[in-house]
Amino acid sequence: MGTCILKCWRKRWFTFGLFFCAVAVGYAQSDTLLQQANRQYTLKAYGRAIEIYTQLLADLPDKLTAEQRTAAQANLAHSYQLAGDLKKAERAYQELTTATELTGNQIESYLHYAQTLAANGKYSESQKQYDRYNKLKEKAVQAESSPFLDPATGVIGKKTPTRYRLEVLALNTSNAEFSPMYYRDGLVFVSGKKASAAIETAGKGGGGSYLDLFYVQDRQQLKATQLIKADGTVSKPVSVRTRKERRSGGTPRSRASANDSRTIGGYDGGINISEGLRFSKTIQPFSRALNSRYHEGPVTFFNDGYQVVFTRNNYDGRRVRQSTEGVTNLKLYTAVQQNGTWINIQELPFNSDDYSVGHPALSKDDRLLFFASDMPGGVGGTDLYVARNENGKWSKPVNLGKEINTKGNDLFPFIDERGNLYFASDGRKGLGGLDIYYAPLVNGAPVGPVEHLDAPINSDQDDFGMITDGNRKGGYFSTNRQKGNDDIFRFVRESSLYGCRNLTLRFYDEVTKQPIDSVLIDIKARGEGRKDRTVVTKKDGLVQLCLESNNDFMFRASKDSYVTSTVGFSTNSLTDDSPSRLEIALNQPPKIIDTVQYVPLPANDGWDIVDSQKAKVRGIVMSEKDRKPIEGVTVNLKNDCDGAIRQITTGADGRYEFELTEGCDYTLSASKERYGTNTNRIKKLTPKATTKVLSADLNMLRVGDIVQLDNIYYDLDKWTIRSDASRELDKLVATMQKYPLLTVELRSHTDSRGDAVYNRYLSAQRANSVVSYLASKGISRKRMVAAGYGESLLLNNCTNEVNCTEAEHQRNRRTEFKVLSIK
Repeated sequence: MGTCILKCWRKRWFTFGLFFCAVAVGYAQSDTLLQQANRQYTLKAYGRAIEIYTQLLADLPDKLTAEQRTAAQANLAHSYQLAGDLKKAERAYQELTTATELTGNQIESYLHYAQTLAANGKYSESQKQYDRYNKLKEKAVQAESSPFLDPATGVIGKKTPTRYRLEVLALNTSNAEFSPMYYRDGLVFVSGKKASAAIETAGKGGGGSYLDLFYVQDRQQLKATQLIKADGTVSKPVSVRTRKERRSGGTPRSRASANDSRTIGGYDGGINISEGLRFSKTIQPFSRALNSRYHEGPVTFFNDGYQVVFTRNNYDGRRVRQSTEGVTNLKLYTAVQQNGTWINIQELPFNSDDYSVGHPALSKDDRLLFFASDMPGGVGGTDLYVARNENGKWSKPVNLGKEINTKGNDLFPFIDERGNLYFASDGRKGLGGLDIYYAPLVNGAPVGPVEHLDAPINSDQDDFGMITDGNRKGGYFSTNRQKGNDDIFRFVRESSLYGCRNLTLRFYDEVTKQPIDSVLIDIKARGEGRKDRTVVTKKDGLVQLCLESNNDFMFRASKDSYVTSTVGFSTNSLTDDSPSRLEIALNQPPKIIDTVQYVPLPANDGWDIVDSQKAKVRGIVMSEKDRKPIEGVTVNLKNDCDGAIRQITTGADGRYEFELTEGCDYTLSASKERYGTNTNRIKKLTPKATTKVLSADLNMLRVGDIVQLDNIYYDLDKWTIRSDASRELDKLVATMQKYPLLTVELRSHTDSRGDAVYNRYLSAQRANSVVSYLASKGISRKRMVAAGYGESLLLNNCTNEVNCTEAEHQRNRRTEFKVLSIK
């Protein structure tokens, strides 16, 4: 059995999503031959279409434009294929593809040609046509759309696909099984045997060549014959007895009673009803009242489980009806369950003898009924429509529009509990045949772009009839990818539903708790080919990201005057789809005030001998640059107990001395014009202290001072800050924190070896690295200037013409800072 969708399967029978094949009985004599052929092709009357296309191409080829001739040849070849005459189909496709290079919609003929060759056992030739099709398809897609930029990695290409595990169910047979629908704890689906001839509009029915509704009671007990992993590998399932089977000991389950009632309907929250129907663990006909001598299915159920909407041939229980063109179309019917039997079968008001209506799907609240139809006025071959239940009556159907419907065939709708639409279409750029698509809806209207589901849900064959939950964690769908039969697969999602993980970052001040705007966030993703990118927070301190699944990320958040923060985040093994959120506090660097420590005075230090019983603080005020005493410095000592201030001005030796009161804290400060004020704290002296004389030498920075930073080394030809250099730079960070109004020039120098221009560039990069390091510690960039001097300011005579030792060259390779301003 071949696919039941959009094609007569080989020489047997055809369903257009259960819009069944029928014999057309003539055409308007006024139509042109081409119009007649196209009409028969559209009506799926392929035998008649072949006759007219053959006559047209043989007798009137000069009357056709090149475009019309190509389209007619393509339709002729496709008609042979769908009618099952694969040898003639192969010849027709060969003539078509040899005559011209196909473009546009006709590219699909290469795919059909490849399928035909494969069916005829010509696999190498088939592969060539597949390759030809794929190249042209890719070229067409690239020409019509801009490349996708992955928002997480900045890499141009496709987002990481959602991973699914597929299970081929044991319920599948050599017949067709497709279009599953949730009912109670089980599944209702469509199944039928191969027909021995084309479908007749009048016949004995009751099975055989016809499709009926079947039911399996407990879908959780459905066994799988194959497991298809996300990577495409196939394995046999491990046979494990369920808890229920172990508890029952494998004995047959007794006939269910009203005490065994289960939830009805396709959504959570249905009501419980009596069993009523004949159930067993085996697959069985769903209902004798619904299954007739003609075709039934697909179906959908009202949420309470008491009402069903189902598809059937235009058959009223006594006779079949046809359109004016002799076609037996499809209609939608409703039925009500009473005492386990479906009764009161009625047509829906928008049915017609002249066009088909089928494939029903109800919203969770039962107010919206979606279906497929080829009624006049549509966008393509078959379109999706929605009708509203208004006070118990169905409104006039509304076409879902070009956002959903295409020039091809759009059918097999399903609505999840969130009101979102799944459907099948052959009118979009899919993988081949019918593919499954998803579209977000609000109140039955599309509100977002249509999404093509990733492989392995979709394949190069027909994939359709999907049912699932609101998070797409698992479900069922139909496909004919194995042996050409329509089968039902179960799927389980093994990764995030989306190609990227939604993450919101919020940055706020640790002290004020207020959001911080303009935070610069550098994002690094693990893996080859992942490009770093940068985003900036808004006024509310928020930034929203969409991160590649199954990867690790590092966020480095920086803002002027704040300490840089680094946070890691991983999307590995995340299968839930709830957006994540991180709250990140940033700190401003503290203002450092040194605390003077009590230490024993050295012997013969030049100070007068003091009474060891009196507490004192004394020291020398010196230049930070050269450690020489500074004259004229005002030294203040504030008693924190009573607020009293004492003051001394240093002489040529830079010395000062104060007596202290035990039990009080003090603030000691030294200031002078063009120097930075050096402030220190003195902790109160305890009675048990053995040393009561405090030595506190004070170093001061002056505008214009150039202070060398020791042990700032770089790897050869590099400017990255090494770990040993970072320890030394932390001392400068402390100095910048101690003097919050200090601005400096960070100066980097090289020795004279190498090119002078490159040396200046290298030194500038190293100076910038120092500035960036200090900025990461919360030092404002406004307080720093980076300057690379290269070899222009040597400390000795080691120029290019002078032979110097390595130590002499090392003296020139230095990093220093110059005080530009300070208070």
